[in-house]
Amino acid sequence: MREILVEPLARVEGDGGITIRAEGKKVHEVRFDILEGTRLVETLVIGKTPEEDVSITCRICAICTLSHRYAALRGLEKALGIEVPPKVQALRSLMHLGELLESHSLHVFLLALPDFLGYPNAVAMAEKYGPEVVQALALKKFANHVMTVTSGRMIHGENPTVGGFGKYPEKDILLDIARQAQAMIPFAEKAVGLIAGLSVPDYFEDDTVFMCCEPGDDGFGLMGDRIRISDGKVVDAKEYRTLTNEKFSPHSAAKHCLYQGKPYTVGAIARCNNLGERMNGLAGKLFKKHWNKRWLRNPVFNNLAQAIEMVWALEQVSKTVDAVLQYPDDPPIVKPTRQSGEGVGSVEAPRGTLYHAYRIQDGLVAEANLIIPTGQSLEDIEKYMRKAVEILLSQGADDSAIRLQAEIIVRAFDPCISCSTHMVRFERHDPR
Repeated sequence: MREILVEPLARVEGDGGITIRAEGKKVHEVRFDILEGTRLVETLVIGKTPEEDVSITCRICAICTLSHRYAALRGLEKALGIEVPPKVQALRSLMHLGELLESHSLHVFLLALPDFLGYPNAVAMAEKYGPEVVQALALKKFANHVMTVTSGRMIHGENPTVGGFGKYPEKDILLDIARQAQAMIPFAEKAVGLIAGLSVPDYFEDDTVFMCCEPGDDGFGLMGDRIRISDGKVVDAKEYRTLTNEKFSPHSAAKHCLYQGKPYTVGAIARCNNLGERMNGLAGKLFKKHWNKRWLRNPVFNNLAQAIEMVWALEQVSKTVDAVLQYPDDPPIVKPTRQSGEGVGSVEAPRGTLYHAYRIQDGLVAEANLIIPTGQSLEDIEKYMRKAVEILLSQGADDSAIRLQAEIIVRAFDPCISCSTHMVRFERHDPR
């Protein structure tokens, strides 16, 4: 038996690892191990008020904090019979765009790009790609500012609450956000060109299924009460259990999901594959220029999909600010019309479709179920890694090449299992 331990894989958010076991050219096992302990959030919120729930569940993640808060708000408000006014919805959309930009800029430039340019990290890129690194950090800083203005602080903001907002941003601040977003579009466009010019290997390509929220109105968006599937079906989000089919995995603290018994993918590449033709403006032109059928079979194109979504989000910021400002009066927080009910909130977190499902009884949370995007893509992550390993072994690739390709595939999915490091373990069993 040959065992190879490699350096921890940074540039992936969370504590997990990759385990590959092979004997000669035969692959025995390829796993993406999720090693973090169970958070137990679904149990912690039982007996809590809806207002307490949104402040607890959003702390699952510091990167996707507003997506969790948004999904929780939508699910709880459905259960409580609350319909928020248009200004509330517009401001929530703006905070959501901020999070998407913050997360995508982090992943594309600082986590994924170094692999393709031959650097161990973004800091090492700075000597040759200094302007790009500086602009990427400026974009991330701007996105953090949007999150702070709308939610009250950069991480785990408390301003969005059940029925509305505690405080609304001033007009001058919102107009400045719109101006900054417009100024950053040329850099985002240039970034799309950079990512599109990278070489993406094709030997591990395979068919899969894609899911995302259906925003309605034939538009491209990050929220919806129905789920669009690449097989042509559109399903009510209330039927999320039939789509995700969560199951336990012995090597993972995260549940895996299957659609009709098969792996599927969520995230930017799913949104673009299912809805990309609906994009307008510069983002729409870039999508039509760079999309090809390989996007349907190769998860590494998720990096390019995220880059195009950044252009789309920056274009949407100005429109969303206008939507907020067309309502000069700040609406009060909407009160519940009932104290018992059920509701499912579905939104597109940066990494894919996120579900928060609740049953409220006498004003308190009686049951909660959260389906996380990364859990939905885990089976596809392992599928694509396994195919890559099988082919590389058949070609006589060395351990470092196998390890790097496995890491590239994992990073392409941008898994979110909290901000930590991963360990990759490669074991080759020599039959001699």
